Amino acid sequence: MNNKITPLSVLDLIPIGEGFTISQAIENSTKLAQSVEDFGFTRYWVAEHHNFPGIASAATSVILSYIGSKTQKIRIGSGGIMLPNHAPLVIAEQFATLESLYPNRIDLGLGRAPGTDRQTMMALRRDINDDDFPMMLKYLQYYLSNEAGKKGIKAIPGFGLDIPIWLLGSSTFSAQLAAQKGLPFVFASHFAPDLMDEAIRIYHENFRPSSQLEEPYVIVCINIVCANTNEEAQYLATTELQKFLYLQRGEQSLLPKPTEDMSSLWEEWEERGIRHKTRESIWGTPEVVKERLERLIQRTSANEIMINSMIHDPDKRIKSYELISKVWL
Repeated sequence: MNNKITPLSVLDLIPIGEGFTISQAIENSTKLAQSVEDFGFTRYWVAEHHNFPGIASAATSVILSYIGSKTQKIRIGSGGIMLPNHAPLVIAEQFATLESLYPNRIDLGLGRAPGTDRQTMMALRRDINDDDFPMMLKYLQYYLSNEAGKKGIKAIPGFGLDIPIWLLGSSTFSAQLAAQKGLPFVFASHFAPDLMDEAIRIYHENFRPSSQLEEPYVIVCINIVCANTNEEAQYLATTELQKFLYLQRGEQSLLPKPTEDMSSLWEEWEERGIRHKTRESIWGTPEVVKERLERLIQRTSANEIMINSMIHDPDKRIKSYELISKVWL
């Protein structure tokens, strides 16, 4: 596959790095969005998370509204909204408002995981048993349809707006549902790569065309750290390794600074597990990144690649995306 026709996009968690305030984190991500727009990336998506000290993207639609006002043409969206945390009508209204503010630039990516721990999930939801994701998706699609404007409850703004819906997942469930609904599918191999190949296969084999999508469309999300030398990339990537380590231990932390000595921070069994989880991550020079991306696309038949970069220094994070764009876009 010719890499020139494979779009690249950006996933951002609005990371709060050690030594930064939340306000600074939001401004860092705003500069990132503006930069990747200039570099030629297709989308900039923000992921909903709650009760994570190192992530400032809880109010996802609010963040997107601000990012939209600071950019001109890049598509912005959620990667994703955790739909069971919300009433579908509210999400329809929020994203229709975004679409009204920034026409033809909004993507609504949806996930069914809580994006948090169980205790926080219970604080978010009025009824923790009310999480029938396929039914919630059906309601959301209805509120955004022309049919919704004819009777009953209306999302205003909302009904009749053509907002692309994407289903996100790290398992085969969302792949199957996306195929049945004729929706594009995004696989989260940046944190759970185990079922990637199987999920993509199921999606392709079971896809049914819809009014939104005639043929299957797959985005694969991965972590990439790109630098001028492999040594620098490996050093910067220790931030990602530390983040996975702390998550595995159940420890809350800001996005850590890179370290020269990971071996002093983890046990051998911890390293084995984290290396397995990050095996799809790409860390290296632009040439290394290009080669690995080409192999990933060939293996998965991905229509688009979405990149998450866990780099502590905001300037080096922007530089990573710039280097990637120069060898790809």
